[in-house]
Amino acid sequence: MVVSGRDRRVLRNLAKRVAEIAAEPVQAERARLWKDFNALRPRRPMVLAFPEGGWRELIDDSLLQCEDSLLRGWELGLRRTVFHGEHIHDDHPITDFFNVGWVVRIGDYGLSETIFRSEPLGAYRWDAPIKESADLKKLHPRAIEPDRDATNRNVELAESILGDVLRVRPRRHVGWPAVLSWTLVQLRGLNQVMIDVYDNPQLLHELVAFLRDDKIRELELLEREGVLSLNNGPDDYVGSGGIGCTDELPAGDFAGRARMKDLWGFGESQEFVQVGPEHWYEFVLQYQLPILERFAINHYGCCEPLHQKFELLVRHVPRLRRVSVSPWWDPADAAAKLTDRYIFSWKPNPAMICAPAVNWDAVEKATRETLAVARGCCVEMIMKDTHTFAGDPARIERWSRIASRCAAEAL
Repeated sequence: MVVSGRDRRVLRNLAKRVAEIAAEPVQAERARLWKDFNALRPRRPMVLAFPEGGWRELIDDSLLQCEDSLLRGWELGLRRTVFHGEHIHDDHPITDFFNVGWVVRIGDYGLSETIFRSEPLGAYRWDAPIKESADLKKLHPRAIEPDRDATNRNVELAESILGDVLRVRPRRHVGWPAVLSWTLVQLRGLNQVMIDVYDNPQLLHELVAFLRDDKIRELELLEREGVLSLNNGPDDYVGSGGIGCTDELPAGDFAGRARMKDLWGFGESQEFVQVGPEHWYEFVLQYQLPILERFAINHYGCCEPLHQKFELLVRHVPRLRRVSVSPWWDPADAAAKLTDRYIFSWKPNPAMICAPAVNWDAVEKATRETLAVARGCCVEMIMKDTHTFAGDPARIERWSRIASRCAAEAL
């Protein structure tokens, strides 16, 4: 691939700025804080801010200068890193790694949903393909094909452009390995799944078992092919939020190739939020456990409230360390249940900073109240699911400053 002089200059200038930020002493201090925190020895509450969908308002496509589509993607990633380092004053360490994603081609299950959208973003509906039990016979395991040659070409290209500035490495995070319910509702439909719990439980069991087995097959293949990457570094996002930095991983017999037993694992079940604990265990958790048991340390939960399911969670999930405290779980109840035995992974309601107008006094009040009731817990505050800032890009910076100040004063 021939890289234009302009594209090369754009990427190198951004990479040099990333390297400058990564060399700041605060980055190493943040990594040390996370190691203690993840070992349940917090020195203070931790703060993370992830713009997610709101990135569209922080770095508009019009700012991108590279012409090649692959290089534009790299440019976007570098610009986001620079923005984070310069404007989002949280505890996310910036490193001098440049990650090149593994090229892995993944097919379908033989059936897939048809999506209907009225606009590119926002709500949509879909037609689920599994209408009756006979449709289960049309399913087949997905084709999963790591492309080592394509990956190596991309790594070599990155090395030729940035290798003297940043440390280039191929990466494929394990992602959300024990998440089955989202695919389940895509294939069967959310309303129909809720009906199946009572009217057709056998179909539901067969479908979830199929998805579990196919996920295990995917993870085993990626592990065998050496595609998985460790997620214990200072810039490794784990689960539904949190930094995975820890000395507890990888396992003692690690020899350079990441295995599931060297990694943080993760499970969630947002689509079963309206289902009681017994049915949740029957149709979700018991199928997630054979996946979660393969991982060294586990994180559970995202936006769903877990107060009614907590006892089953701690009873069954092996080596549970991080538990998501969503806006729909009362912080006082979460603190009483989590104490100092698990990470209190608090997700403040993003609507507070995404609505047309923001009451910053209320934002600070909610932050201080949560930290007060969770005193003695291992608390991380993670602002995420921020799909808009209502045209005000300064909001994420202001939230991170407020949260960081409250965290420092909570000592």
